[in-house]
Amino acid sequence: MSDPTGRTSDTSNTERDPRRKRILFRCWHRGMKEMDLLLGGFANAEIDRLSEEELLELEHLLTAHDQDLYAWMTGRKPLPAEWDGPLYRRIIAYHDAAGPAGFVS
Repeated sequence: MSDPTGRTSDTSNTERDPRRKRILFRCWHRGMKEMDLLLGGFANAEIDRLSEEELLELEHLLTAHDQDLYAWMTGRKPLPAEWDGPLYRRIIAYHDAAGPAGFVS
């Protein structure tokens, strides 16, 4: 999870391969705090369980502009088919279950 300053409290980071570390960093350093929380919160919880296909999809999602991704994730704009995939739906489901701050109780 994260504290209010945005630092991760995940202790397994040193055991991760460089690719997963890079993806986790990119999820927490988006440029928009809302996206840091949405992607970073999910990544903290799930990064070590993601398959190769899911990692590829997450890397693709990380290429989207924050404003667009935030509008899609909050339902303010419809999600284009190009960005829809199982991992995107998993991120949305994670936050539906975890609540707005991304903390599963």
